[in-house]
Parts: sequence; C-alpha cells; structure tokens
Amino acid sequence: MRAIRLHEFGPPGNLVLDDLPDLTPDPCQVRIAVSASGVHLLDTTLRRGEAGGPFALPDLPTVPGREVAGVVDELGEGVDESWRGKRVVAHLGMVPGGYAEQAVTAVGSLYVVPPELTDAEAVAAVGTGRTVLGILDLEPPTADDVVFVPSAAGGVGWLLAQAARTTGATVVAAARGADRTAKLRELGADVVVDYGSPDWADRVRERVGGLSLVYDGVGGAVGRAALELTRPGGRFMMFGWSAGEATRINTGDVIGRGLTVGWLGQRMRALPGGIPALAGRSLELAGRGWWRPLVSTYPLADAATAHVDLEGRRALGKVVLTVAR
Repeated sequence: MRAIRLHEFGPPGNLVLDDLPDLTPDPCQVRIAVSASGVHLLDTTLRRGEAGGPFALPDLPTVPGREVAGVVDELGEGVDESWRGKRVVAHLGMVPGGYAEQAVTAVGSLYVVPPELTDAEAVAAVGTGRTVLGILDLEPPTADDVVFVPSAAGGVGWLLAQAARTTGATVVAAARGADRTAKLRELGADVVVDYGSPDWADRVRERVGGLSLVYDGVGGAVGRAALELTRPGGRFMMFGWSAGEATRINTGDVIGRGLTVGWLGQRMRALPGGIPALAGRSLELAGRGWWRPLVSTYPLADAATAHVDLEGRRALGKVVLTVAR
C-alpha cells in the first residue's frame, strides 16, 4: 500500500509518500480500503514536533491521521462476515494511521456510511461533526439568540452556523478574507463579516447591537473583540484557539456582565453516550440532510499541500485526503 509518512518533525515538506507492506487486521479488527482520510489542525501541530493536548508526540516514522472512510476488505478473526464490503467510516482514536490506502481498526469503531453522503463528507461528519454536536449539547442556541461564529468557513464553524440557523437564531458568520466570506453567503447567515477588516466589530454592533452567544474556536484578538461585543448575561463557549492563543478573559469580564463562560475540553466526554454517540448522531444528521459538511479534498500524494493550505487558512471547511478507487 501507499502511505504518507513523517520521518522527521518539521515543515509540511517532511510528509512523504512511501510504499509500505499491506496491513493485516488483528482479531476483532477490520481492514479498510481507504478512499478518504481527514486532516486536522492537530496533525499539523504534531508534524511540527509539538505535543497537542492529550496527544503525545508519535514515534517516527509515523503515518498521521485518525479519520478514515472506505470499504471493509479484510476481516480479523471473530468479525462477522456481514462487515465485508460495507462502506464505513471510523475514527482511529489515539493511534494514527489515516493518511494511507489501508487502515485497520476495531470493528466496534465502525459506522456505516449513509448512502446520501460521500466518503469525504462522512469523514467530516464523524470527526468534525461530533465536536460540533458536543458544543451544541453543552451550549445550545435558541431562536432568541444572536450567535457569533468566527472561522465559519472552517469545518467546525460551517456546521455551527448551519445548526444555529436551523434553530431560528440570528447568525453572525465571520471569516478572514474575501474568498472565505464570499463562501459564507451560502449559509444564509443574517450578517457576514470579514474580521481581517479593522472595523468588523463596529459593523457587528451596528447590525445586531450585541451578541448573546459566541462559539469561540479562534481566540486571540478576534475572540477578545467578540467577548467585548457579548451582551450582559450572554454565553461565551470556547473550544480552541486557531489564532495561537486562547481568548483573554478575567473575572471582571465574567462578574461585571454576568457572562457564562465555558470550555469544551473533557466536558464533551461526559455527555450521555460519550464521544461515540456524538459521532453516530452527527453521521445520522448528515445523512438526513439536517446539516451538510463543507469539504476541501486533496489527493493522498498532496498531503504536504493540504497541510500548507490548512495552516495558511486557505482551505475551506474540512480538509480531506482522497484515494482514487
């Protein structure tokens, strides 16, 4: 099989296409002939040689990636024959190996892909979608809310904005750059702003007066400006800091305006059914058309380019590597 391997921590160019032996599933595992593999910002962090939260640096060489979709083509001992030939999607968990033409995983990690979805969309639903559902379960939008979604042209933001629109909330969708904000018009958001513009916060204030709910996955100056736009009694839900640092919040911000501030983190694991239940629900919702992931695809051999575009905020939505079958 062919696989992308990282032999040395560093820039995207260190991701190289290698020929490796075919994989053999262990008992209670299956092998997937991979057609789509998710690329995550965490992958870029680990590639640079920086630990990412609970994910320690891998031993080298390593095959990055943890979200895969494709067809089950080999069964380990003890696996029911009915799995053979099924189109499935899985999250590989703590063990990487997704950037490849084959992947092995426990049969209990599999989800059958709804026929309405492409494999790339299924990868986005089972990975990015489960995170979004965790956010929504912990801080759900209502029809009375004015919701701010920064980085709405990214995988998580795109789904958050869709979900908020579905509830009837007023949605302010934001991104940086003309190409990305132009894409946001497809969401039907009430307000679209480019936070690369110095007056973007003034524009939000003029249009909606203030925010009642912020989904902050950006942090930095954008997150801080959104916090200052949040009305008294508002909610501020944090789940990341793609800007490089978390939003600065002090007790005066919280107490002075009666804000509710939350961090996703381990709270997502404590939800009923845990992360597997969130992944299954996300896939089911996507299959019903309740939401639709935004995906940018790259051939497996172009993994380095995918990393460059993801880090440079040039890719739209969830970045997925594809294998022609």
